[in-house]
Amino acid sequence: MIMQKLFGEFVDVIEWTDSSTDTLVWRFERYNNEIKFGAKLTVREGQNAVFVNEGEVADVFSPGMYELRTANLPILSTLQGWRHGFESPFKAEVYFFNMRRFTDLKWGTKNPAMLRDPEFGPVRLRAFGTYEIRIKDPTLLLTELVGTDGHFTTDRITDQLRNLIVARFATILGSSGIPVLDLAANYDQLGQFVQGRLAPEFANYGLELTTFLVENVSLPPAVEEAMDRRTSMGVIGDLKKYTQFQAAEAMRAAAENPADGGASAGIGMGMGMAMAKHFADSMGGGDGQALPATAAPPAPPPLPASKSFFVARGGQPDGPYEVAALRQQRSEGLLTADDLVWAEGMTGWEKAATVAELEAIFPPAPPPIPGS
Repeated sequence: MIMQKLFGEFVDVIEWTDSSTDTLVWRFERYNNEIKFGAKLTVREGQNAVFVNEGEVADVFSPGMYELRTANLPILSTLQGWRHGFESPFKAEVYFFNMRRFTDLKWGTKNPAMLRDPEFGPVRLRAFGTYEIRIKDPTLLLTELVGTDGHFTTDRITDQLRNLIVARFATILGSSGIPVLDLAANYDQLGQFVQGRLAPEFANYGLELTTFLVENVSLPPAVEEAMDRRTSMGVIGDLKKYTQFQAAEAMRAAAENPADGGASAGIGMGMGMAMAKHFADSMGGGDGQALPATAAPPAPPPLPASKSFFVARGGQPDGPYEVAALRQQRSEGLLTADDLVWAEGMTGWEKAATVAELEAIFPPAPPPIPGS
């Protein structure tokens, strides 16, 4: 203890070199937390240092070299400390904060999250991924989480952050309305949305959520097996052709394996006869005689399309109308023989009475009665 005391009187360089990958905060160890007046504080790139003097945060130092001048004077306190058993009343602490990103932190749902899918109905989903954090506010992190811990690692907080992520992710996923089959195409957007929702809550601890990745959202194994069977049926396509292919493959396998005492040959022969009967039935009668080909009656030709005409009314084309509709307009006095009409194939507008297709609805007027 005497050597530690003497060593503490002369060491006046305060620094931290970190070789770990999970240390967030590290407290500089000095004998009885005594920091010399005028001590040199070295803060490297990727670090911040918080100087706590007499129990209160005195200052936050960014990368650089600083000279500390405080009321804590170890040499003076040693001379005055005889009456206190060498316990100095002047205390100071330096906490170093690792400001780099902490990557590849895992999150995942312990239990499936229940939600309602528009296609499958109620489903249970599991999800997992990774996220990255870094220290945003060293003073807030010190007061909210670190306290007087001299070596604060990510293990101290990842459980709490994971619980926070899972709780918010389940809520966001349930309210997103994204169908289960479309989730894989929206992992990036979902991760960005969750990151935006979680960022304020991480900031309450003095942390910044820099990246949030959704790696997988999965259904229960039983549901995945059912989907695989459904997908397999879609790949197979025509079930009849698939059955014929399977039968042909079985015949080939039986022919290539004659070492089973003729059993495979018998099975193959039976399947071959069944296949032959199947093709014979599909081409002719069941007795092996080909049925005469009976051609199906030809389909009637399509009905001729009725020609439609536009009618010039008020300087604008009106229609088109079929001949039956124009006949009705003629009977109602809405169409006269001098009205201009046009249809596809005509070179220009013509009077209705001069068009061959419409002559029937404009019969010639009877001659005058003699003697009238």
